[in-house]
Amino acid sequence: MVLTDTHTHQYYETDSVKKDEVIQRCISNGVSRLFLPNVDSSSIAQVMDMVNRYPQNCFAMMGLHPCDVKANWEEELEVIYAALQQNKVYAVGEIGIDLYWDKTFISEQQEAFRQQIGWAKAAGLPINIHCRNAFDEVYEVLTEQHDDKLRGIFHCFSGTLEHANKIIDLDFKLGIGGVVTYKNAGLDKVVEQIDLKHVVLETDSPYLTPVPFRGKPNESSYLVHVAQKVADLHRTSIEAVAEITTENSKTIFGV
Repeated sequence: MVLTDTHTHQYYETDSVKKDEVIQRCISNGVSRLFLPNVDSSSIAQVMDMVNRYPQNCFAMMGLHPCDVKANWEEELEVIYAALQQNKVYAVGEIGIDLYWDKTFISEQQEAFRQQIGWAKAAGLPINIHCRNAFDEVYEVLTEQHDDKLRGIFHCFSGTLEHANKIIDLDFKLGIGGVVTYKNAGLDKVVEQIDLKHVVLETDSPYLTPVPFRGKPNESSYLVHVAQKVADLHRTSIEAVAEITTENSKTIFGV
C-alpha cells in the first residue's frame, strides 16, 4: 500500500532524530510520498533540506502563503521565484487567499495569487491552493485565470457539495485531510458523495490532526487515519483508497 500526503509541513520538525523517526513511522504506515509546501522565503531551506535528506520520499513545492503576504510581499516573491528556478519543484504552493486572520492585504493577496498562477502556467506546474474564509474570492481568480494549463489541488477542502462541484468543474482535485474525521464538521457527508477520482489525501501536519489523535501535533504518518475514514465513507478498502488517491497525485505532480 502506498499513501501520498499531498500537503505536509513536516519540515517544521527541526530535530534530526525526531525527523528520522517521523519518516520511519510514515513508511511503516505506508505513507511513502510527502509533498512539502514552503510558506515564505525563510522556509525554503527547511523544505529543501528535507527533500535532500529523504529524496525517495519528499518532494518540494514553492509559493508564498497568503498569510505571509505583507508589506514586503513583492520582495518575498522575488526570492521564492528564484528558488523555483533553482530547485526541482513539483507545484507552486501553497498559494491563495486567507481572510480568516487579517483582511489588511486582501488586494495584495489577490495579486500575489495571480502572479504565482502565472508562474505555474509558464513552468507547466500545478498549483496548491490555500483558501480560508475566502471561497468566493479564490473562485473568482480561478475562473478568471482558467484555461487548459491551470490545474492542481484545492488544499484542505472543507466546503459544501456545491463548492466541491465548482472546484471539480475547474479540473482541480480536492485535498481531504483530518477534518473529515471530525464528528461535527460535516465534511464526511460531502466526501461520501464525491467520486474518489477527484480526491487526494493530505495531513497539513502539524495542523488539523485527525481522530484519534486530535488535540496533539499532527504528522504525516497519521494520514492512514484519514484514508481509513474515506474508505469507510465509500464502503471500500483502505488499499483501494490509497491506490486511487496516489494515482491522482501522480497525475497532478507528474511523479
